[in-house]
Amino acid sequence: MKKRREPTDLRSHRWFGRDDLRSFSHRSRAKQSGFGAEDISGKPVIAILNTWSDANPCHAHFRIRAEEVRRGILQAGGFPMEIPVLTLGEAFMKPSTLLYRNLLAMDAEEALRAYPADGVVLMAGCDKTVPALVMGATSANLPALMVPAGPMLRGNWRGQFLGSGSDVWKYWAERRAGTLDECSWREMEDGIARSFGTCMTMGTASTMAAAVEALGLTLPGASSIPAADSAHSRMASASGRRIVEMVWEDLRPREILTTAAFENSVIAAMALGGSTNAIIHLIAMAGRAGAALDLDRFDALSRRTPLIGNIRPSGEFLMEDFYYAGGLRGVLARLGELLQTACLTVNGHTLGENIAEAIVWNDEVIAPRERPLGPEGGVAVLRGNLAPRGAVIKHTAAERHLLRHAGPAIVFRNYDDLAARIDDPALPATADSVLVLQNAGPLGGPGMPEWGMLPIPKKLLAQGIRDMVRISDARMSGTAYGACVLHVAPESFVGGPLALVRDGDIIELDVPERRLALRVDDEELSRRRADWTPPAIQYPRGFGLMHAQHVTQADRGCDFDFLEGTAPIADPEIH
Repeated sequence: MKKRREPTDLRSHRWFGRDDLRSFSHRSRAKQSGFGAEDISGKPVIAILNTWSDANPCHAHFRIRAEEVRRGILQAGGFPMEIPVLTLGEAFMKPSTLLYRNLLAMDAEEALRAYPADGVVLMAGCDKTVPALVMGATSANLPALMVPAGPMLRGNWRGQFLGSGSDVWKYWAERRAGTLDECSWREMEDGIARSFGTCMTMGTASTMAAAVEALGLTLPGASSIPAADSAHSRMASASGRRIVEMVWEDLRPREILTTAAFENSVIAAMALGGSTNAIIHLIAMAGRAGAALDLDRFDALSRRTPLIGNIRPSGEFLMEDFYYAGGLRGVLARLGELLQTACLTVNGHTLGENIAEAIVWNDEVIAPRERPLGPEGGVAVLRGNLAPRGAVIKHTAAERHLLRHAGPAIVFRNYDDLAARIDDPALPATADSVLVLQNAGPLGGPGMPEWGMLPIPKKLLAQGIRDMVRISDARMSGTAYGACVLHVAPESFVGGPLALVRDGDIIELDVPERRLALRVDDEELSRRRADWTPPAIQYPRGFGLMHAQHVTQADRGCDFDFLEGTAPIADPEIH
């Protein structure tokens, strides 16, 4: 057991505790803000990294939650220092929040290194904010704990519960098919997002919150609490109290973020039918922690994990139902021996200790292991000559008959081409066609926008068709569904095989065999490759150029190559 730290061991002591000119300056500036010596002397400085912004409605409550975290820090004898960082508002930020995930990770890491922080509370929720802050905090490796934003309340429309994203896609297809009028559509717009908080389906936000709890970086049960529930406020204050103790204990992220912990996280996400985006984020997060995680390990864990979370888009219910049914602790308890329960978590206890008394109150929402919704997890990893470095599909959210399918390709060069032609009556599309979108990956998008749920051609919607095989190097919203093959690597923009597909080529998808094949011989593919011309990057300067020069492909997590790894960086000199 580590020796409990003394006040002079604190990192912030270098800023505030010495008898020199710089410490005088730092203390006087704290007094400028109204704090006395008794507020800061010998106390851990706790950074609160807050992603609140008017541009991020999912985090609209974070100004209040930050105050509740602050209250807990003060109660435990710490000194809170709120630091705003870049917000990534999924609804408004274009072309893609993934383009800026690494920028927020850098922002977080450098803020923690540059300021006198002894520990940090990470306030995140909306999709990319969660992995970004974990990545930055892991690289900084100060004691860290996350307060997840929590899901919003259920949507309502004419007596039906609506799920963000999932029901948007569903009813937009009906609107395009002419079966839903404008009045109904506008009513849905008023009723689908009823409170602050993240998507209340098992989209990327809920998946990543659950994944981070399974990793051990939140207080037990924190990821499932609805944002508007008073329990969420209490969790925020409890997190503030706990981070102060973590500083005294010197409990740091890399002690928690082991390979075993990441495997627990993958298993939790697979059992919930979670977002395909979790694959990219968890691989990037593991790379920052020095843990071993790749696509093959994802697939192996998914194959042996039963689907027990009955939550949209793979299931029926919403996050409120999930919380009241027992939440993530209930799921983890039911997974039992599939997990490595000796893993340490931020409250100082093991994962097994944290779930020992968990109870499931509703077997419809969280299925028993012996009666799962499906025999394996929500995501499958595919390989073949069309995706030599892998592709993924959320097969639990696709129509069963499409999981083994072969059909002729209809190729769209980019999203503009797709938008221009998808509803053209002359498009030679049938239910057997395979829609292919090129140039939508990490570089091609740029930032892998969530374009992977290609729309069904309007003429096929009119025939009652609601799912088709669709293939791209893009991502897909975690709230989306359908037989969508995503994250094809290497991407078409860099000359991956997806760039060589032509209209009429036969593409074979075989999910049970984990195969994605282009039925074109090697000689013809070589001719096409010789004729292929690399496109120009879209950003001539700035962060976009940095992204183009350093982002890795989807199978490596889309981190920047110079940010990977765990090489230490010294604290700044104070002169």
